[in-house]
Amino acid sequence: MASDKTQNRHSVQPPSGAQRQAMTQSVNTAVKSPSLAATLCSLTAAALLAACGSTLNRAPVEQRPTGPVTTRPAPATAPNATPAATPDAGKVLPGAENAGKPGYYTIKPGDTLIRIGLDNGQNWRDLVKWNGLDNPNLIEVGQVLRVLPPNVDAAAASTRGVNSAKVETRPLDAKPGVTAAAGSAATVGAAASAVAAAAPAPAKDGDEDVNWAWPASGNLLAGFDEARNKGLAIGGKPGDPVLAAADGRVVYAGSGLRGYGNLVIIKHNTTYLTAYAHNQTLLVKEDQAVRRGQKIAEMGSSDADQVKLHFEVRKQGKPIDPAKLLPAR
Repeated sequence: MASDKTQNRHSVQPPSGAQRQAMTQSVNTAVKSPSLAATLCSLTAAALLAACGSTLNRAPVEQRPTGPVTTRPAPATAPNATPAATPDAGKVLPGAENAGKPGYYTIKPGDTLIRIGLDNGQNWRDLVKWNGLDNPNLIEVGQVLRVLPPNVDAAAASTRGVNSAKVETRPLDAKPGVTAAAGSAATVGAAASAVAAAAPAPAKDGDEDVNWAWPASGNLLAGFDEARNKGLAIGGKPGDPVLAAADGRVVYAGSGLRGYGNLVIIKHNTTYLTAYAHNQTLLVKEDQAVRRGQKIAEMGSSDADQVKLHFEVRKQGKPIDPAKLLPAR
């Protein structure tokens, strides 16, 4: 009776037969499987805790090359513009026993290997080889270098004159520039014979037989002056072609010689070198063979106050006037 009153007070309808059957099945399932449910929950929680508390150990990654590995020697690079270092006091320098001998050069403050090669008409690579230098940038003031090939008689080479000037026929007592009178032909002839006999014989090798050409077509800005300008200054516009003055081989292409900017040096034979300075762009590389008239660079103003080509001819390393060798324009 109390149950009926309560249901009437809340207007609750009694469940139907199907609802009672479903409720009964739910209760039975909950009663029969609480331990299974708890077990599954415990395992799941343990797995999650283990995952959170563990550290992932990744396999080490080894970087392997994709192709065969070959070891090649580093290419020889031109020495930089760093001048020779000053040695420690009392240090015995390499080659000191050859100081003052023909065919050897004693390094001075400010020297670089490129400069020494240019001043002695040699390839800087040859200087490295002849002197067994491990590093062309490590040279010291006072160090003595061989500047002639080992198979060359240095004493004989030193007696060979740089200039092969023609013999001027004039009386022995005449001053330079004074021309003998027409009536003294016999005296002139005798004097000429005496001078010719006393003069050293010019070189007879093929080094003098060079077919020269102008390296640029611009106007001549400055001529040769041994004290102030050791070559010719030729004007032009940026990018104008700079041409090889004769056949030869490039012994230097770079900017490691102070005051020359982007520079090309060509060795034509054992006697002659030519230098092409202040370029905008270099078009050749070291040890490359070039032909007379070949474009080797483009004119510029590197390390200069204006666009120009500074062109030098070196005979056995000594600057000479290029205008005496180049053809008339």
